[in-house]
Amino acid sequence: MGFDHSISRVGAVNEIKQTESLCPECLRVIAATIYEEDGKVYLRKTCPDHGEFTDLYWGDYEQYKRAAEFERLGTKLDNPRTKSERGCPYDCGICPEHKSHTVLAIIDVTNRCNLRCPICFAHAGAAGYLYEPTREEIRGMLENLLANSPIAPPALQFSGGEPTVRDDLPELVRMAKELGFRHVEVNSNGIRMAESVEYCRTLKKAGVSTVYLQFDGVTPEPYIVARGFDLFDIKKRALANLKAGGFRSVVLVPVLVGGVNDDQIGDIIRFAIEHRDVIRAVNFQPVAITGRINEKEREKMRITIPDLMRLAEEQTDGLIKQKDWYPVPTVVPFARFVGKLKGRRYVEFSTHPHCGMATYLIAEGDKVAPITEYFDVDDFLEAIEAASRKIEEGHKTRAKMAIATAALKNIDFGILRKYILPVIRSGDYKSLSDLHHRMIMIGAMHFMDPYNFDLERVSRCVIHYAVPDGRIIPFCSMNTLHRRSVEEKFAQPLEAAKLTPLFDVESFRKKLREEEAASAS
Repeated sequence: MGFDHSISRVGAVNEIKQTESLCPECLRVIAATIYEEDGKVYLRKTCPDHGEFTDLYWGDYEQYKRAAEFERLGTKLDNPRTKSERGCPYDCGICPEHKSHTVLAIIDVTNRCNLRCPICFAHAGAAGYLYEPTREEIRGMLENLLANSPIAPPALQFSGGEPTVRDDLPELVRMAKELGFRHVEVNSNGIRMAESVEYCRTLKKAGVSTVYLQFDGVTPEPYIVARGFDLFDIKKRALANLKAGGFRSVVLVPVLVGGVNDDQIGDIIRFAIEHRDVIRAVNFQPVAITGRINEKEREKMRITIPDLMRLAEEQTDGLIKQKDWYPVPTVVPFARFVGKLKGRRYVEFSTHPHCGMATYLIAEGDKVAPITEYFDVDDFLEAIEAASRKIEEGHKTRAKMAIATAALKNIDFGILRKYILPVIRSGDYKSLSDLHHRMIMIGAMHFMDPYNFDLERVSRCVIHYAVPDGRIIPFCSMNTLHRRSVEEKFAQPLEAAKLTPLFDVESFRKKLREEEAASAS
């Protein structure tokens, strides 16, 4: 809450603060300035060897200031795995300087894939090696994550590559659940789900909580550009099969690229609303730019979170307004209050306030509206923090009374009774899961690349990769700096026999047409 709105005048631009970034060419740490110009926020840095780089940081200065008001520092790990030697972000593992614990853990189970997307340089064929940890290595990574103190991550994502190309994925899911992960999700392009309802049932029975489904749009064009094929009908079949297989929690994950699918934001949200019996969220991911690219091309592709918020308002005809979005750490006071009430620790979404924003849609009968229509978020947050202070002072009963009064004042009673009170009463994972299953989250996480990299943001990351050598690495530093060295350390020689065959889109589409014809007759 301590953001300083004062700014220094530097010529025609308004300097906001100094930070550190990376040179996109040599990846050395260099000084950077975050500044405002013409209502937008930019990051500028100069490498002594490779010159100056400027990139759009946030597309709206007013939203930048608003998000910063929700900053909450998190709880650090008591047991970091690496020492502070070279400095951030080279010491990742988690190092003692990292300011947050793991909320979502990720394990890449393979770099094989059944697609060869033009925008991807990480699959086995392009990398030139096979990275596929053994089951024993994966068990070690899971146990390492669960050893985090004082708070172990409750949620795990199996990713890749394409994790479903591993035939033992269901066994890996069962192992994660048995070890203690309450929420296990699979990040997938959906092809194997589209091919088989039975496979979907197998994943559900194994314990998969959520499928994180790559979903670029609702017309062929974005898929042709990003994936090389029109995959929209395959995505729809995957959703139908997942539903038939027992899933009621699918997250659509569109990678947003300027000029490719930024005109489909509203349509993607409408698609989620229409399929809300199975879709729980849309998590937009503004593109992180890999490889070398000139400033003009970056400007064309670059979309920031405020741009998404503005486009969502325009393209949903005002259903979701820019004021309805809140930064990820908004929920930290709520987690801390319930934790103090129950005498236990909960994970804190204490990521940097400029990493992500979200809102919720509530469907009551035929009406769909953002949660802000029913809930004065700002006033309720103030009440929660005041109640937390009462608990710290030893007045738990007064705190309960204060929060009850605030809830009745700031939250629609029907919404309070159905959605919020069960979480406060029980404070368990099931009540939180039930809450999410009654709403649709519309969110965005803007992962960084070498051009917009901000060390202040990465030091607050709560999404961490576990790797076989015992390190736990923040998302953006893993994908910007550490991925290749980690994978090469554990790589196997790439033989043609080990490559996953490319998905035959046309043959599968022919099969879909034949099934539709048979059904119609």
